[in-house]
Amino acid sequence: MKAAIHKKYGSPSNLKIIDLKKPAPKEDELLIRVMATTVNRTDCAMLRAKPAIIRLMLGLLKPKNPILGTDFAGVVEDIGHKVTRFKVGQAVFGFNDTGLSSHAEYLTIRQNDFLATIPSKFSFEQATASIEGAHYAQNFINKVNFKPNAKVLVNGATGAIGSALVQLLAAMKIDVTATANTENINVIKTLGVTQVIDYTKIEFTQLNEKFDFVFDAVGKSAFGKCRRILTKKGIYISSEMGPWGQNLVFAIFTPLFKGRKVVFPYPNKHQYSIDLVKRLMEEGKFNPLIDRIYALDNIASAFSYAETGEKVGNLVIKMKNE
Repeated sequence: MKAAIHKKYGSPSNLKIIDLKKPAPKEDELLIRVMATTVNRTDCAMLRAKPAIIRLMLGLLKPKNPILGTDFAGVVEDIGHKVTRFKVGQAVFGFNDTGLSSHAEYLTIRQNDFLATIPSKFSFEQATASIEGAHYAQNFINKVNFKPNAKVLVNGATGAIGSALVQLLAAMKIDVTATANTENINVIKTLGVTQVIDYTKIEFTQLNEKFDFVFDAVGKSAFGKCRRILTKKGIYISSEMGPWGQNLVFAIFTPLFKGRKVVFPYPNKHQYSIDLVKRLMEEGKFNPLIDRIYALDNIASAFSYAETGEKVGNLVIKMKNE
C-alpha cells in the first residue's frame, strides 16, 4: 500500500510517499480500505510537534508513528474472527484525535473504537469531512447549558470546527451570529445562522450586542477582548489554549468570581460525536464544507494550505484505490 510518512518533525516537505506492507487485522480488528481522509489542524500540530509538550505522546526526538491521519472513510475489506459489530463490504467512517494512521491506503482499527457506518447518499469524501470538526464543535456545546433564547456568537464559522458548530447549534434551534469573510458570507448563511458578521469590515468584539456565549472556533481572539460583548454571566470558549495557555488558567479561576467565565472544551465522547453527526446527516441537518480535494501523492500541498489558516471547511485526501 501507499502511505504518507514523516521520519522527523517539521514542515510538510518532510512528508514522503512510500510503499509499505498492507496490515493484517487482529482477531478483534477491521482492515479498512481507506477511500478518503482529511488534513486538519491536529495533523499539522503532530507534523511539527507543536506545542512541544505533545512530544511526550508522539516521541521526544522523532515520531513513534510516522503515518499521520485522525479520520477516515472507507470500506471494510477484512475482519478478525472475533468481530461481530461490522461486516466485510460495509462503508464506514471513524475518528480518533490521538491518531489512526489514516494517511495511507489501508489501516486496521478495533471494532470497539470510534466508528460507524456511513449514511446512504453520502460520499466517502463527505463522510470523512463530517467527523473531526463536528467532534470538536460538539465538545463546545456539551460543556455548557443553553437557556431558552440563548444567543451565541461563533468566531471563525468558515473553518471545519466553526462550520460544524453553527450547524449543530442550528439543529438545536439556537440563535447564532457567525463571523466570516466577504466571499464566504453566502455560504455561511446556508448553514442556519441568524446573522453573519463580515470580519473584514467589522471587528466583532466591538459590537454593541451582548451574547450569552462566544465560541472562538479558530482560537484567534481572547477572553479579554470578548468580555465586553458577553452578558453578565456569559461564557467564552476557544478551540485553542490561548497565549501562554491562558484559557486553561482562566477556566480554573474565572468561575470563582461567578460572573463572565472561560470554559475549556476538553474533547471527549468521540463515539457520541460520531453517532450524533451521523443522525444529523441522515436527517438532512448536517453537510460538511469541503474546500479542496487532493490526491495522496499531493498531501504535502494540503498540509501547506492548511497551515495558511485560509481554508473553508475541510481539506480532503482522496485515495486512488476506489
